[in-house]
Amino acid sequence: MRPEHTDGTGGGGPVVPMAWFYAEYLADEVLLTGDLMEPTTLEYRAGRDALALTIFLSDGAVADVLPAARVDELRLLTAYGTAWRQWICERLGELELRTPDCPPDPGRELARAAWRWLEETELLAADLDAIGAPSWAPQGRVEEDAQVWTPAWQLGLPLGHLAVHLY
Repeated sequence: MRPEHTDGTGGGGPVVPMAWFYAEYLADEVLLTGDLMEPTTLEYRAGRDALALTIFLSDGAVADVLPAARVDELRLLTAYGTAWRQWICERLGELELRTPDCPPDPGRELARAAWRWLEETELLAADLDAIGAPSWAPQGRVEEDAQVWTPAWQLGLPLGHLAVHLY
């Protein structure tokens, strides 16, 4: 495989999406450091993909480790109440506008595939609305085992955000 940037003597092999792979690597490192979830779970994948997308689509060079400024940026981008989903959609759209006539970029394709998975896959999670039910709920009780199907990004984003705080 040839690297993303060559002097033209790469032999015509497939382009290696190093920026995407590195974003995934950093997301893995952050999540593994936080030790919040087993790496074999779908929830972990959702957190990794959400963080990898955020890293991949944010501006600025990526260093060998996440510098404090990048950690702060990730905290802000993944914070509850932010328009993260809208930001992701806008950034993916901007990538399309910048290079509409260029050959397919494997990193961009992997980012789009990750986003499709996060949007289309639903995971069973605790119903936080039921847990926080008002005191006027019937008999003042809430079903503690209440669960709902939720898009993977809605579960992965808070997991990623918490892992960034613990990093």
